[in-house]
Amino acid sequence: MKKLLAITVCIGWLSTAAKAQTAVDSVKMTIDNMFRAMKTADSALLRQCFADSAIMQTIVKDRNGANMVRNEAVGDFIRLIGTLAKDAADERITYDVVKVDGPLAIAWTPYKFYLSGQFSHCGVNSFQLARIRGVWKIQYIIDTRRKQPCE
Repeated sequence: MKKLLAITVCIGWLSTAAKAQTAVDSVKMTIDNMFRAMKTADSALLRQCFADSAIMQTIVKDRNGANMVRNEAVGDFIRLIGTLAKDAADERITYDVVKVDGPLAIAWTPYKFYLSGQFSHCGVNSFQLARIRGVWKIQYIIDTRRKQPCE
């Protein structure tokens, strides 16, 4: 009887852990697909990663050194990636934080970006994703960009 109870508790715990892991893994898969599409210059795969109303922004310095937010059109980004050679755009990320609440997810991913094998810049991506018709889509990205320090 004790053995059956222990097995039941373990199965319940593993089932709960697997469900929680699946949501985070599926969010990461969408983000990983975006970077895979960039690296392989696959604009069709890249387009699939984004929600129809997605927004891209980056924080940059103006001429006076003050921070400002620059908007970037997702369609322009997809077209640009499609014109690059395979392996030209290589953004290497790590997952610092991924959180999921139902149809909403966030991810914080420090990165280093290489263009044609040469280091270009580093920073952090902040992703907002929405689960739309059962699929995670990137709704919003804002990032920082700098030459150093890159740790």
